[in-house]
Amino acid sequence: EAQLVESGGGLVQPGGSLTLSCAASGFSFADYAMGWIRQAPGQGLEWVSAINRFGDSRTYGDSVKGRFTISRDNRKNTVTLQMNSLKPEDTAVYVCAAAVLPGSFLGKYTPTDFGDRGQGTQVTVSS
Repeated sequence: EAQLVESGGGLVQPGGSLTLSCAASGFSFADYAMGWIRQAPGQGLEWVSAINRFGDSRTYGDSVKGRFTISRDNRKNTVTLQMNSLKPEDTAVYVCAAAVLPGSFLGKYTPTDFGDRGQGTQVTVSS
């Protein structure tokens, strides 16, 4: 059974940085593209970023492009999201997720392109 556990969320001031981590187990991690999706209070799910299974191709949603960086370590089965220049509108629960299909990598994603997901970690950007 797939397990994804996020960590690293918290409260940060506007303009600050946070690094989120996701530890994966129970599936062939290196076979799947991985991503992050988020849900702001009272809003629907929003895709944030994705990385291919090799870690050499990345894609980002327009709202975070240039500020967030996704990476992965296939030896440790981890995915990381480095978030810089945070804005109040980045406040959300951030969820780590595995792509539905092994081996695939899309230029853009929607939340329905992901299957197994973690419980999420809260990020609050506020002064």
